[in-house]
Amino acid sequence: MGKITKISGPVVTADGMKGSTMYELVRVGSEQLLGEIIGLEGESATIQVYEETGGVAVDEPVKGTGRSLSVLLGPGLLTSIYDGIQRPLPALKKKQGDWIKRGLTSDAFDLKKKWGFNATKKKGDRVSGGDVLGTVQETSTIEHRILVPPNVSGVIESVSSGPRAALDVVAVVKDGGKKQEVTLAQWWPVRTPRPVKNKLLPDIPLVTGQRVIDFLFPLAKGGTASVPGPFGSGKTVVQHQLAKWSDTQIVLFIGCGERGNEMTDVLSEFPKLQDPHTGKPLMERTVLIANTSDMPVAAREASIYTGITIAEYYRDMGYDVALMADSTSRWAEALREISGRLQEMPSEEGYPAYLASSLAAFYERAGRAEVLGSGAKRTGSVSVIGAVSPPGGDFSEPVTQNTLRITKVFWGLSARLAYARHFPAIDWLQSYSLYADSLSGWLKANAGEDFLDLRAKALTLLQKEAELEEIVRLVGAEALPARDKLVLDVARMVREDFLQQNAFDETDSYTSLRKQYAMLKTLISFHDSALELLNAGVPFEKVRSLSVCKFIPKSKFVSEKQLAKFDDELAGLAKEAKALRAETEAARAAAEKALEKK
Repeated sequence: MGKITKISGPVVTADGMKGSTMYELVRVGSEQLLGEIIGLEGESATIQVYEETGGVAVDEPVKGTGRSLSVLLGPGLLTSIYDGIQRPLPALKKKQGDWIKRGLTSDAFDLKKKWGFNATKKKGDRVSGGDVLGTVQETSTIEHRILVPPNVSGVIESVSSGPRAALDVVAVVKDGGKKQEVTLAQWWPVRTPRPVKNKLLPDIPLVTGQRVIDFLFPLAKGGTASVPGPFGSGKTVVQHQLAKWSDTQIVLFIGCGERGNEMTDVLSEFPKLQDPHTGKPLMERTVLIANTSDMPVAAREASIYTGITIAEYYRDMGYDVALMADSTSRWAEALREISGRLQEMPSEEGYPAYLASSLAAFYERAGRAEVLGSGAKRTGSVSVIGAVSPPGGDFSEPVTQNTLRITKVFWGLSARLAYARHFPAIDWLQSYSLYADSLSGWLKANAGEDFLDLRAKALTLLQKEAELEEIVRLVGAEALPARDKLVLDVARMVREDFLQQNAFDETDSYTSLRKQYAMLKTLISFHDSALELLNAGVPFEKVRSLSVCKFIPKSKFVSEKQLAKFDDELAGLAKEAKALRAETEAARAAAEKALEKK
């Protein structure tokens, strides 16, 4: 038991803390506010408090709990809405109302609820950390696998199926003379990554249904991506689309320091969304963590660790998990504020010197892995997509730059595209993906042999269009040669008819890889055929009159069941191009004969 000697915002100093450890949870003041030890010197401890410290006085008591900041992992996590330290907001609202009283706590989920536990192991089986003891049907779409904790191994002395509450013992494991009880739920410290057996290469794409992402700047399962952009450029909408459509089983959404009205929209909209893969509510496979800008900064700093720990837990069951953090800039601002209170030496723009290492520690917990457990190989993944909100859209500021050094995908959002109603507003000239090469084998086998060739040609056309824009502004498009006019025309088709999507249209909101391949193959085939026709002397106006030019703008609304239309258009393009070439050659031959007669 210690006593408060100094208070500086969310940072409190206490004496008499002999025997305390770093990152130990403590109860601060007469209201028992939750805090965490972040510095020790002799018997003096520096504590960051996860709640507002207004009214806390010097000499009030500080009591250690003997454990670090941890989250409770077990059935009941899905469909939940938490704050940054896993306090369930709906439960707190029932207790207190709209304004949460300081020091108020509640169980992470209903600890009395009985779950139907179905044991898959039997007495006498030898188990080790990560083995599946049994299953619980957590929601109608997700089977919750009860795992042996990573530090437990031995022979099962007892295990039985039946209704069990979260903290009920479901099995007893004996290792030598030591017996260890396994419950449905288990605690895990948030700052300690959960172990895996083996990290795997990022060679399977995370299919999102967003064409600019899947085709031009793909993300691998277990990969990391950053989505920086100025205010109003659509960061949150992009993350909502990824949460809804990406081929993952579990979604974690962390609202880290966002505005209250924006977070309110998320909390009210997500429960209403329908999972397009199952037809059930999307919340059945989602966990929301809400920490708005007016909440204490210390809890904001902890929120991303709470989220990534829950994500790792479902990864260990063998699921693919997508984690959205919106936004890491607000998290970095919390680091800066706490660092200032601690009187640490500031680095660039006031951020602490350890900003880069803290960001890296978070993003490096992503990955695709062979998880712990004996028997058949199980794999799972955690893909992390972090939004960045640079002040004034300045991508050179420290949080954006340090994030780009760590993540392998950069989806740079453009205010210009957003204001032009181009969604997703991902700037194709700034963005990049370092996963394209590692994904090439999978994409060639599952999407199309020339998938990467089409991607390269599309990027080249967009780059050439950008180079021609300056000339067009000076002399106008009509003064350009036919080949350059073709580049501008096809690049516009790529932008408007392929990259741009309507998030509210039932058909256009999601596009499978097969359809994406068919759409871009049609576009590039038109470009190649048109170039051949121009070289053969066909006038640009006639090339532009090919029927495929009318089909391309409508192609995004072709349903997945009608993909044969693309093959028909390619066959029609070949016939029309052949006819135009023959017509041009006949006209040229007739002109030459006329000249000879003269």
